[in-house]
Amino acid sequence: MTKPKKEPDVTEKNTDIAALPFEQAMAELEGIVERLEKGSVALEESIAIYERGEALKKHCETLLKSAEQRIEKITLGADGKATGTEPLDVE
Repeated sequence: MTKPKKEPDVTEKNTDIAALPFEQAMAELEGIVERLEKGSVALEESIAIYERGEALKKHCETLLKSAEQRIEKITLGADGKATGTEPLDVE
């Protein structure tokens, strides 16, 4: 007798998300939102794709924060010429 195959948990299902570039993660998230809004997805599948959507949202937020930290603003001297850069203060 064979053992039933263990269904991967949400963490295992969503490990591939960390490798997604921002644009691809956002496109998938938008697709999930659209499917959920239509209401044509079965309850169990809705729960699963909602959980994936949450993981995608967190991933996108992390990528955006990382990008914000790398952005620098150009500082200008009194004569209007660039004198260097400094971290961008986004808050």
